[in-house]
Amino acid sequence: MKSRETPIKTVYYRDELSDEFSAAVIVPKKIDGSYRYLRRGFFARLAHVFFYRVIAIPLAFCYLKIKFRHRIIGREKLRPYKRAARFIYGNHTQPTADALIPTFITHPENAYVIVHPANVSMPVLGHVTPYIGALPLPDGLAAVKNFNAALDTLVSSGSPVYIYPEAHIWPYYTGIRPFGDKSFMYPVKYGAPVFCFTNVYKKRKHGKSPAIVTYIDGPFFPDSKLPRDKAREALRCCILSAMRERAALSDCEYIRYLPIADERKISE
Repeated sequence: MKSRETPIKTVYYRDELSDEFSAAVIVPKKIDGSYRYLRRGFFARLAHVFFYRVIAIPLAFCYLKIKFRHRIIGREKLRPYKRAARFIYGNHTQPTADALIPTFITHPENAYVIVHPANVSMPVLGHVTPYIGALPLPDGLAAVKNFNAALDTLVSSGSPVYIYPEAHIWPYYTGIRPFGDKSFMYPVKYGAPVFCFTNVYKKRKHGKSPAIVTYIDGPFFPDSKLPRDKAREALRCCILSAMRERAALSDCEYIRYLPIADERKISE
């Protein structure tokens, strides 16, 4: 019998920055100048309430509790900043749960998540995700202008904006992959506080699949005395350090990730 510490699966990677291990195969649509980021009309608001409050939140709660016994530690750190713009960064280790967890970190506020265009390109769900907070990255100058205008609106209204700086999904990964500082231009631009959340995998008494505990850290603030590029890098370092410290609390592996060079050594 395998011990609970034995990884169920080993995955080999070539590039920590660009390898993607999501099982979903989606052809992303182009997010051009015609894409509407914020749906604010009467029927759009009605659709938001229905899809977000009536459908998404109850289903998300049940899914996270049943599958992952999910719990959040450190929500009190966010309370002084309620109704203030915040940028919240997290590790990207689940295709479905990562779309749901932000909903509960800043609940009952609406959660907005900057996502890959694939998240709004699915045949059915792609029409729903914009109503529950998905903000796809833009293609082209016109779309960039609209994306920035949407962020301006969200920041002025004090909404939380979530970002997965690792960009690519590595299911059940227990480390924190290196990531660049580009996404940290947003809090630097707006002078907004920054938080991070780290999904940590814990052993369960029953069953081999791990539980998820989400730890929240912050606030961190952009240094207005530094040039913007230096301020971005300083924030990146703070978030990377905090997330790696939390990730070390994982006490089990469900999937083990190794560099492709290790696979070659084993096969020789």
